[in-house]
Amino acid sequence: MIALASLPLRKPSALASRLAALMDLCRNRMARFANPYHPERHYMRGPGPKWREKHPEANFDLPR
Repeated sequence: MIALASLPLRKPSALASRLAALMDLCRNRMARFANPYHPERHYMRGPGPKWREKHPEANFDLPR
């Protein structure tokens, strides 16, 4: 039985390294679009009722 640490390391070919880079890019894009968590949809809703009490001169419509 040959130990893996004793085997000589091969230099990856240019095609293999480009393919690995392309796979990383695809994996990152898929993870980005498949992520269901979007904090900006939940936490950044604008000023609340206390802010509106302190700033009565602010005139804007509430989002519906």
